[in-house]
Amino acid sequence: MRRVFYFYINVIRDTMSAMSSLGLFGVEGIIILFYIITILFVCLMIVFENRAPVKTLSWVLVILLVPVFGIIFYIFFGQNYRKQKIFSKKSILDMEHLSNVAVFQTDTLHGRMANWSEKVKEKEHLLKLMLNNNKSAITEFNRIEILIDGKNTFPAMFEAIEGARSFINMEFYRFESDILGMKFCDILMEKAKQGVKVRIIYDDVGSWSLSNKIVKKMRKGGVEVYPFMPVRFPWLTSKINFRNHRKILVIDGEKGFVGGLNIADKYLHGLSDIGNWRDTHLLIKGEAVAALNSVFMVDWYFVSDILLGDEPVATSDEAIERCLIQVASSGPDSDWANIMQVYFSAIATARESIYISTPYFSPDESVLNALMTASLSGVEVIILLPGKSDSAVAFWNTLSYIQELLEAGIRVFLYTEGFNHSKYILVDKVFASVGSANVDMRSFDLNFEIAALVYDENFAAKLHAVFLADLQRSSEVVPSIWAVRRRITRYKESLARIFGPLY
Repeated sequence: MRRVFYFYINVIRDTMSAMSSLGLFGVEGIIILFYIITILFVCLMIVFENRAPVKTLSWVLVILLVPVFGIIFYIFFGQNYRKQKIFSKKSILDMEHLSNVAVFQTDTLHGRMANWSEKVKEKEHLLKLMLNNNKSAITEFNRIEILIDGKNTFPAMFEAIEGARSFINMEFYRFESDILGMKFCDILMEKAKQGVKVRIIYDDVGSWSLSNKIVKKMRKGGVEVYPFMPVRFPWLTSKINFRNHRKILVIDGEKGFVGGLNIADKYLHGLSDIGNWRDTHLLIKGEAVAALNSVFMVDWYFVSDILLGDEPVATSDEAIERCLIQVASSGPDSDWANIMQVYFSAIATARESIYISTPYFSPDESVLNALMTASLSGVEVIILLPGKSDSAVAFWNTLSYIQELLEAGIRVFLYTEGFNHSKYILVDKVFASVGSANVDMRSFDLNFEIAALVYDENFAAKLHAVFLADLQRSSEVVPSIWAVRRRITRYKESLARIFGPLY
């Protein structure tokens, strides 16, 4: 530490000497000296935060190579505020009961697996991983419906909300004051008037355009509404990185929705510049709904200081099938990168196939190497990426990985009929994850995410059919053509790759 300190002192001394010889000790000289000292101080601070080397190097490069704006960008997006301090309250609800359940299920897991198929038994290590790192309870009796795009998902949500008798719990990254958003507001206020408890959590950054007037209207109409971690200057820099990217809707503890869709018109009608919005959501009935609701309850306590005691409404005449589901939640309040770890383990132990659909692809080195190693070992790996995107930086960063994927024998497809926002992974046609998490560093490390982990061959077959249908609306990247793409395209990819670990 002392050597580093003296190194920077010497740099500053040499800089002052050079400025003196050039006659720059006026106002301009003072500004230059202050800027150099600021750069050195910020770089030193980044190094001593002990982040992953790729993030450290990325931030240092941005600060050194992008004058002024690099430091501003770091101030707003880069500071690694003590997340243990921010989220200490979130851990209060998590532990004792969930830990007891997890210990019991871990101890009895091998015996319980005796009644499942051989393909499901092969994924016992994933079940155990999520019990240990996330306390994700194993639920056995569930029914799942795959909902394709907003035109199927939102009507199903409205039908479930209209049938609510006890409570409606909603948690979304984006909730906008547009036509679809107002339709949700109206039906939710109507249910509140009927005596149904209606609760909404929206992310304060993702829902930046949500009108305060609409929020006040909902509260006046009996709906309980809270933002997740409101961002206000000067606290902006400590909170903007940790966003709630989850999409959860639970009705009476009987029906649960989870997936990639938020509440905004574009998720229903698409965007004029990129076309239709392709997405995937799940409607779950059965034991897993309680696990989904538990994630909401923890987040509700964090935003409101209110401890809920939701009880599921006694249901229904529908026979629930045997279908193993774990609800996985991850975020900066977790001891482990839960969703990243289960993806890594599933990929690294795959025997036959790995199919991935993600709108933003920026994996850490462990997941990227696991994918390439699997492919080189003879596992079929197919990755579906968007051919158009709602984010230019994310799009070019995603494309920057294609060359090395192709070199490892991984087949890459680009979706051409609009923007593919679906977030799912399917391994060996038996293990699947569908939820809010992208295969990128932000989802793995910074955002609060949610996913349904499904261990079931019937569900996997249905999701595989969805994946094949998506491939039909995509074009495969041909290695020989990709290798000779335009130089300007490569420059965009390389520049975006630097920012990939940061945004």
